[in-house]
Amino acid sequence: MKHAACVILLFMLIFAGNASAQEVLPGLTVKNFSGKIIVSWQNEYTKPVSNIIIQRSYDSLKNYTSIGSVLNPQNKENGYADANPPYTKMYYRVSITFEGGTYVISPPVRPIKIIPVVDSSKLNTSKFPWQVSAYTDSVYQKPPNTSVPSQPFPVSVVNDSTKSIPNPVTIPTPPPVKKNEITYPSQRIYTAKDNTVVIHLPDAATKKYTAKFYDDADNFLFELTKLHEEYLMLEKVNFTHAGWFRFELFEDGKLIEKNKFQVGKDTKNGNK
Repeated sequence: MKHAACVILLFMLIFAGNASAQEVLPGLTVKNFSGKIIVSWQNEYTKPVSNIIIQRSYDSLKNYTSIGSVLNPQNKENGYADANPPYTKMYYRVSITFEGGTYVISPPVRPIKIIPVVDSSKLNTSKFPWQVSAYTDSVYQKPPNTSVPSQPFPVSVVNDSTKSIPNPVTIPTPPPVKKNEITYPSQRIYTAKDNTVVIHLPDAATKKYTAKFYDDADNFLFELTKLHEEYLMLEKVNFTHAGWFRFELFEDGKLIEKNKFQVGKDTKNGNK
């Protein structure tokens, strides 16, 4: 019972902070939070839904096993927490049954891994309980004479080792990066439609990249030092407010780009 309560609490906390980014059925949002897989969605069907069963498989096409169902399939926002998956890169889907017996199988989705890199000893865990971690080696430590806000920024990096971006985030494809050419918006660090900040480094596996981020008043925010994936995503919560932000991108310690991006405001109907 205690374990079940922990799983429910974990889901409620994560779900409450990410509802606006959920896919609409039959689409799914699937995220890996420190080995716990959260499958969530929004239900906009006008036809009554009688049952939703969550399934997982090592294979995207077959051998699916049902692992649970939701108590209230009619809820507009819903989800399921897989606390002990045998493998964190399994495929997840749901079987949606409507009143009358018809059903729909959702497309399979693999989890996007959320890697927290905040200083857990200083972070207010009541605000970001699922982001606390010991992954502090990628967080910039304040040097002498550098202005850093007294409260650290909760930096969450989304990492997909398959080098593709599955649902729920659709990443616009920027033009090819030409050597020594700097344009705005940046072709390497830019904002997606949902205000997620995308880092796109096609040769990250063979290069050593570092990125520093500043607010519009040139106050230092944070630094990411281990950029080894082609695509990374920074959730907008890292920047605490809407507005303009600046970055500096280094390759092997050499500055290769200084540019800016804008994080938009939230609205009641979604992100704009």
